[in-house]
Amino acid sequence: MKNNAVLCPALLISAPNSGAGKTTVTAALASYHRRQGLDVRVFKVGPDFIDPMILKKASGNTVYQLDLWMVGKESCQSLLFDAAKNADLILIESVMGLFDGTPSSAELAEYFSIPILAVIDASAMAQTFGALIHGLEHYNEKLNFYGVVANKVASPRHADMLLSCVRNKNLLVSHVKRNPDLAIPERHLGIMQAGEIKHIDQQLELMADVIAETELKQLPPLTQFYPPAKTQESTGQQALTGKTIAIINDTAFNFLYAANQQLLEKAGANVIFCSALQSDRLPECDALYIPGGYPELHAEKLVENISFIESVQAFAKSGKPLLAECGGMLFLLDSLTTKDSNTYQLTGILPGSATMQDRLAAVGQQSADFSGLVAGTFLENYEVRGHSFHYSKANINLKPVGASQYHARPAKGEDIFWHNNVLASYMHWYFPSNPAFFFGFFNQELTAGAVDE
Repeated sequence: MKNNAVLCPALLISAPNSGAGKTTVTAALASYHRRQGLDVRVFKVGPDFIDPMILKKASGNTVYQLDLWMVGKESCQSLLFDAAKNADLILIESVMGLFDGTPSSAELAEYFSIPILAVIDASAMAQTFGALIHGLEHYNEKLNFYGVVANKVASPRHADMLLSCVRNKNLLVSHVKRNPDLAIPERHLGIMQAGEIKHIDQQLELMADVIAETELKQLPPLTQFYPPAKTQESTGQQALTGKTIAIINDTAFNFLYAANQQLLEKAGANVIFCSALQSDRLPECDALYIPGGYPELHAEKLVENISFIESVQAFAKSGKPLLAECGGMLFLLDSLTTKDSNTYQLTGILPGSATMQDRLAAVGQQSADFSGLVAGTFLENYEVRGHSFHYSKANINLKPVGASQYHARPAKGEDIFWHNNVLASYMHWYFPSNPAFFFGFFNQELTAGAVDE
């Protein structure tokens, strides 16, 4: 350790666009180095739930989000420093294209001086590959480019044609042959969840085998990671002591930030899990959290679990705190109509209905200012950050207490409903963006400033 810094090999895996194969390459690298006996820690840039499921399976470690805005620079620094203290390798999968978004993955790489590996879908490309790499490398001269991977390459001749055009001979250059067995299945919200992919373990082994045959098997350069200027762990360490918080967590509802669960547990909460698909009823608890997910894909099985629905209805009537996000909010409605035009009667806790659509209804990072929306509050900070991403459209017969706002553009985001003890929105909340707010909610110290009628 030098100047309080910890040294650890690190790499940010990025691309010029979505769909180039970032998740596959990151998972392959994690799987390969884990197979060598290394402790691999993987992060995902941006508010993504599904990619981290694959990356957790590949690395064997929990995957946390990194984002200079939603997570914050100091929290990102803390997450990376804590990982570097024990890890043999840190891998970071970027979001979208390298320079896309505000802030972008490039800004994160620059801020923490992390080397970049570019993944290029070269399936329909020849010499232009070199120009694309040259542009990525020099668009921001402050970035540290480590290497490039030509993905989905057709033949050895194709590989030679591509890689020979890379001007910077100091870059690590490699390629991955086109192989349908490496592809991760997709659906409307992105790739499939790890638990849904048959033979995922064998697929990860195959990915590791591919890395073993390339230059990518060598460890990337050492990066210095510094501790944050101030410790963040002291806030609310005992705020939820004695509280049991149940989280519905199954293939229908599992869009859960690992940092949210960690925050609750570090505050002293007893976090327990149950399944809306398989549990007979809710466990005894002081609060209920229903994250987003795919209720539309499991609607028939959800409505067949009558005893569980009745226990959720009873919980809502008990007056205890109930937080529901996106798909979790849909579960609280009267009904949900799927894309095949089948309508399913749900819990009816919130009056309204939702319909699945073919087109994306909303996407983007957002924040909500709860000042004026909560009564009897002790908060110093009223802003909560997160994101939304959904294909459904909901018609809820309640007056919203407020709405979120999109980050980096002046546009209204999602309605926020606070009906008695139920706080619901399409928003996926990132709890560490305002721990005191969520401690207050789960402790029933906050109430809506305006009650829905």
